[in-house]
Amino acid sequence: MTTTVTGPPAAPVRGGATGDAGGRARRRARLSRGVRLTLLVAFLLVFLIPIYVLLVTSFKPLTEADPGRAWALPEVWTAEPWRVAWEKLAPGIWNSVLLAVPGSLISAVLGSMNGYVLSKWRFPGSDVLFTLFLFGMFIPYQGVMIPLVQLLVKLNEVTLAVTGVPGVFYGAIPGLLLAHVVYGIPICTLIFRNYYVTIPDELIEASRVDGAGMLRTYWSVVLPVSGPAFAVVIIWQFTSMWNDFLFAVFLTGPQSWPTTVMLNNIAGAQTVPYSQQMAAALLASIPTMIIYVLLGRFFMRGLMAGALKG
Repeated sequence: MTTTVTGPPAAPVRGGATGDAGGRARRRARLSRGVRLTLLVAFLLVFLIPIYVLLVTSFKPLTEADPGRAWALPEVWTAEPWRVAWEKLAPGIWNSVLLAVPGSLISAVLGSMNGYVLSKWRFPGSDVLFTLFLFGMFIPYQGVMIPLVQLLVKLNEVTLAVTGVPGVFYGAIPGLLLAHVVYGIPICTLIFRNYYVTIPDELIEASRVDGAGMLRTYWSVVLPVSGPAFAVVIIWQFTSMWNDFLFAVFLTGPQSWPTTVMLNNIAGAQTVPYSQQMAAALLASIPTMIIYVLLGRFFMRGLMAGALKG
């Protein structure tokens, strides 16, 4: 008699159900990505609408540059508005370069030193001093305009008496640069202090053990890792100085007007030269766009450094 040994009953095959569930999940994921991509493209198009109007209008002759035809492409493409805008705006662009480039670098260096001392070389009253620094961020431009003008006029008088050179500060680029650097110290100090608290204190202590003083530690240990913070401050200060209008109107004269003031003055008497205004606006925005393209990848990393400390 032969006995047949059979195993336990086979479990039902669920491969089909699992495959269907995986396919539905993949379809939902593709649909979700498609919706997000569609929304991003829609937002991008909405964001680019003003740039489109600026660009096409800047290539139109004056006879076509009319608000009623802002969306239409030029019937006759011409670079004449760009040439005229450059001739009118070039002195202001150069003045803005003289203001924004050294001003942003000086602000970054001063903010870096302040942030280093306030984060790694604590002293009695450092928290109070830092709080006073922060108060400077909340003082509106309008609140300091009159005393600032009086200060720069007094500096002009002192400079004239000492050197015999008139108009060094008030009515000139150095006075405007000084105002922006001083006004930018609080935010620059805050950014660098928040960044430097992420540097381990053990590195600072090790440099002290090796005999390095405050400046040597800053130069050899802290400064080489400060790139992201410098990128944030330079972008911030460069953009603020380049786009400033209020300080520029009050503190400079016609020979020292930066881009924003010159841009405001590009207008006709009876007929508004829209094409020249659009070309000038694009020319005025190019330097800040270049700064963001070159340093933008460091911006959020440096800005958020220290936000999650502890």
